[in-house]
Amino acid sequence: MQPSSSQAQMKSLSHCMEKMTAEGYTANFGVQDQHLQHMDSGHSYLPDQVHIVDFYRFEGITDPDDNSILYVIETNDGRKGMLVDAYGVYSNPDVDEFIKEVEDIKKKKGMEK
Repeated sequence: MQPSSSQAQMKSLSHCMEKMTAEGYTANFGVQDQHLQHMDSGHSYLPDQVHIVDFYRFEGITDPDDNSILYVIETNDGRKGMLVDAYGVYSNPDVDEFIKEVEDIKKKKGMEK
């Protein structure tokens, strides 16, 4: 069975990020000093203030070691955005440690929109 065109497109990090942005996930997050940080305002969040509502893993077409993961995030104060990291040997250990501390992590079954 061939994947639908929307499923095939969701295999692209850039397409997935465009879709999430269109759905209102516009904040750009990073991890610094064991906090999730909103990059524009500098506001920081502890792991219990963060909800990962979905995540997607991507593998590079030309380089299987080119792996990334996109976390779709909502914070307790209503901020919605994304955090991108490599996964595997190139992952950021600060991001890994922060994500391990987040208790509210969900994976949606697919994107049918």
